[in-house]
Order: sequence, then C-alpha cells, then structure tokens
Amino acid sequence: MKISEVVVFIVYLLFMLGVGIYFFLKTRAGGEKDYFLGGRKMGPWVTALSAGASDMSAWVLMGLPTSIYALGLGQVWISVGLAIGYAVSWIVEAPRLRKFSITANDSITVPQYLSNRFLSKSYALQIICAVVFLVAYTIYAASSMKACGTLFNTVLGIDPMIAMYLSALIIVGYVFLGGFSAVCWTDFFQGMLILGALLIAPIFAVFMLKPDAMAEIAADTPNFWNPFTSVTDILSGLAWGLGYFGMPHIIIRYMSLKSQHEMKKSATIGITWNVLIVIFAAVVGITGRMFLGMSADVESNSTVFIQMVRMIFPGVISGILLSAVLAASMSTADSQLLSAASSFSSDVYKPLIRKNKSSDKEMLWVGRIVVLVVAAAALVIASLPNSGTIMSLVSNAWGIFGASIGPGIMLSLFWKRFNFPGVVASIVVGAVVDICWLAFMSWTGLYELLPGFIAGLIAGIIVALCTKEPSDDVKALYEKALKYDD
Repeated sequence: MKISEVVVFIVYLLFMLGVGIYFFLKTRAGGEKDYFLGGRKMGPWVTALSAGASDMSAWVLMGLPTSIYALGLGQVWISVGLAIGYAVSWIVEAPRLRKFSITANDSITVPQYLSNRFLSKSYALQIICAVVFLVAYTIYAASSMKACGTLFNTVLGIDPMIAMYLSALIIVGYVFLGGFSAVCWTDFFQGMLILGALLIAPIFAVFMLKPDAMAEIAADTPNFWNPFTSVTDILSGLAWGLGYFGMPHIIIRYMSLKSQHEMKKSATIGITWNVLIVIFAAVVGITGRMFLGMSADVESNSTVFIQMVRMIFPGVISGILLSAVLAASMSTADSQLLSAASSFSSDVYKPLIRKNKSSDKEMLWVGRIVVLVVAAAALVIASLPNSGTIMSLVSNAWGIFGASIGPGIMLSLFWKRFNFPGVVASIVVGAVVDICWLAFMSWTGLYELLPGFIAGLIAGIIVALCTKEPSDDVKALYEKALKYDD
C-alpha cells in the first residue's frame, strides 16, 4: 500500500461529496425539473463532458483495455463502433431530441418525451420504460461498484465488499444531495481526469518497453495483431455504437443543454473527447500486453491499467491516475441512479400512484428513495460470485438499452407517420429479442444488441404502418418541433 495513493483517494472522494453539498445548498429551493434536468441550464462544456463521462464507466479503463490485452486487435472494433455511434448521436439525434423534448410539453425524462411526443394519455409506455430502466440500470450500476471494489482491493488491500459499500455511499451521497447539476459537474471534472489518465499512462509505458515485445506477443498469441479475426467480431464491435441512440443517461444530456445554438460546440467537444478516449483505451490494452506480458490474474480481474500505472509512476502520480478509475465508475453510476430515479418518480409515481397531486418536495424525496433502492440492489448483484466480469455486466445493460429505447427514439425524431403503438412495439420487441438472443443464441458470438435493435426497428415500422395514422395534432407537434429555435 502506498500512503500517498490513499491520501489522493481520500481528497478526491471528499471533493466529489463537496460538489454534491454545494449544489444541494444552491438548488434546494428548486423543483423536479431542477433536480432531474438541471433546469435546462447546462453549458456546452459541462454537457459534452458529462455525457461522455456518464457513458465511459470503469469498463473503458478496465474492461475494454483488458479485452484487447487478452484477445488482441480483433477487439478494437468496439472502439470503432463506439466512436462512430457517439458522433452520429451528437450530430443526428441530439439537435432534434432537444427540440422535440421541449415542444412535447417540456419533457424531462425519455419515457415522458415518448408519451408526450404522441400526445398519449396512456401510461403503458411509461411503465414499460420504467421497468426496463430499473432492471438495466441496476445491472449497469453493479459493474461500476464492482470496479470500485477491485480498485480498492488491488491498491489498498481492503476487502472488495467494504470498498463497494464505501463507493456506493459516496455516489449516493452527491446524487442524493445535488441531483442532476451535481452529477453533471462531477462528471465534468471526472471526464477530464479520465482523458488525462488514458493519455499519460500508455505514453510513458511505450518508452519502457523491451525491444522485442511485439515479437514475443506474436509468438505467444499468433492472432493478436490481426484486427480482422472474424466477421462476427467486426459486426459485434460496430454494434456497440447503436447503443448511444437509446442510452437514457446520455441522451438526457442532449435535452438539458440550455440553448440550441450551443449544440454544435457541445457536439464538437463531446465527439473529440469520445474519440480520444476509445482510441487510448485500445492503446492501453496493447501497451499493457507488451509492458506486463500475459497474466491470468490481470485478465481475470481486469487490472491491466491499474497494474501498469502502479509500476510506472510514484505514489502521488499513480494515486491521481488511479482516481480516474474511481471517476469512471462514479460518473456512470451517478447518472444511472439519477435516471432510474427520475424515470420511476416522474413516469410512474407521480401520474399513477399520486394522480399528479404530488408536490415538488415529495417528488424529490421519492427520487432519492429510488436512488437508495437501486444502489442497494446493484450492490447485491456486484457481490454475487457469478455476477460476471465488469465488461460482461456493461455489455448486458448496454444491449438492453440500445435495442429497446434506440429504435423508438430515432423513429420518433425522423418519421412523421410514426405513432404510439409503433413506439410501444419497438421497445417491447427490441428488449425481448435482445434478452432472448443473450439467453439462447450467445453461442453465435454475435452481440445481442444488433439483432435486438434491428428487430425493434422493424417492429416499430410494421406496427405503425398497420395501425391508425397519428392525429393532426401529433403531426402538427412534429412540424412545430422541426421549426423550434431558441
């Protein structure tokens, strides 16, 4: 254990809590919109880096580099898919989603937007989405907490379970206090830290490599340097990019931007950040294999980045760089907890349980209770011996979101003829196909998100064409949204 690393960790965690306390004191008089969407007042830098950091959880520092470390360049297609998908979502999806969410009765959650977009009084869609959100976010948050446990166990030698409880306490603390503003600002700082760590670590490692490192890997793993291992690997890697179209904790950032005129600037910042992150995550995996050699322990615990940093840098520097793993874990977990809370409280509790009679204060406390419940469930999953690796947990949650929410969102933004039955069908079919493919067709090696997304898209189109056209009011809302500008 390096005492300097411990000190850096403690300072970092106290800073994150401080941000939560600051926004609690600043926004405690605010209402539901302030807590769950920051009052639509987020600037381009905070919006862009928060969207990126909420996406890139610990798997970008632990799971993805370790996959490339162990299996080779065939896994870099995940990085390619993520870079393309993120760029397309910012350029194509983000501008329209902000316009449409404001025009659709100033919607503050994704399910609320989808219902308001079609002027529907049915709560079926909101209930379906709430179920999907709660299940997927619990799995996703479990991966982040598991990463925190691995980090503290490796660096500090403390029990992984104690580490997970400590991390959950910190995350819940600033989400509980400050809501969306605290989450976005902590994500902003954490996004910069993640990028810095991924840039610095492999650059220093390259100068310390043995001259024959590449040849040793080629001899040990003949296919390591071949990116074209199979069509399945390429399609599965590229399919990761589809997830961005339906990832609620990411696309809600598009809705929170304070001005349509700042969209281009925010997109440029976000895309640049994302491309650098996924490129250097791959570089970490490659340099890690050359620097550390093949280790079953490193592979099983996804610690290639952690081990490399600790071997290269002195305590204070390694503590700062390893705080990036905490940053990656927390920046995603906080967004997931808040999105799950906003979905349940705004889309289920308020309209169904309280019949729209709840006060702002009551809604805030319901959201906070949901944060506690989801965090507790995620801890239980993370502590199970057979819960899977960090990468597999993220993959499962990412697939459900992308396949279920993505097709409906995109069709609602770009097809005037799309209707309410179509969006319900796309969500249900996408989720069912994704889960069934994972359960019964995983032997194919094809990532379940791809067939799930395609099935959801086809189902939405077919059902929309086979059912009644949207009303004139719904079509007018579509036209109004296209013309919206602030």
